[in-house]
Amino acid sequence: LPLLFPPAGVMLVPERKTEDGFEEHFGLNYLGHFLLTNLLLDTLERSGTHRHSARIVTVSSATHYVGKLHLNDLQSRCSYSPHGAYAQSKLALVLFTYRLQHLLTANGSHVTANVVDPGVVNTELYKHVFWVVKVVKWMTAWLFFKTPEEGASTTIYAAVSPEVEGAGGCYLYNEERTKSADVAYDEELQRMLWTESCKMVGISDEANRLL
Repeated sequence: LPLLFPPAGVMLVPERKTEDGFEEHFGLNYLGHFLLTNLLLDTLERSGTHRHSARIVTVSSATHYVGKLHLNDLQSRCSYSPHGAYAQSKLALVLFTYRLQHLLTANGSHVTANVVDPGVVNTELYKHVFWVVKVVKWMTAWLFFKTPEEGASTTIYAAVSPEVEGAGGCYLYNEERTKSADVAYDEELQRMLWTESCKMVGISDEANRLL
């Protein structure tokens, strides 16, 4: 049973909030997936076996390499930047995936969590960029951008390939394991983000407190 994220996402949108009052990048790109994953964990744990793990696949992006996590201002209230907010949400997804895998391993679960970088894909996510960038994209997409089908290949690989059976906590790009940003491996930052995320969405942080 693979669980794939994200079913939705935004990029470089003007400052605005979700219906629940969260900054839109952080709320839609990250918190929604964090909450849904936690709500489905019991089902996923029942689905996995020692031969075939249930798989959680989260989609981040190379933008996370320049992201900074502001634990005291995750909603970007102090100083809003569309680029900064987007990059923070993508870094949060990587930190979340690594912490989730740590918790799953400690619990002996037959569930794996990996994070994917699909590359630069020609989608509607770019509708909020400056018009100059839109023109450049229109002129060069055939050369530098992946098609949606090509962009989905690594996500599909993470979800079904026998090569990653039982392997979790990986950052995958072009169907290969690669290194994410150094800050993403900060276990204390992972733990603190998880705790704060639980508070924001109103769920128990019991598992995190035990480890």
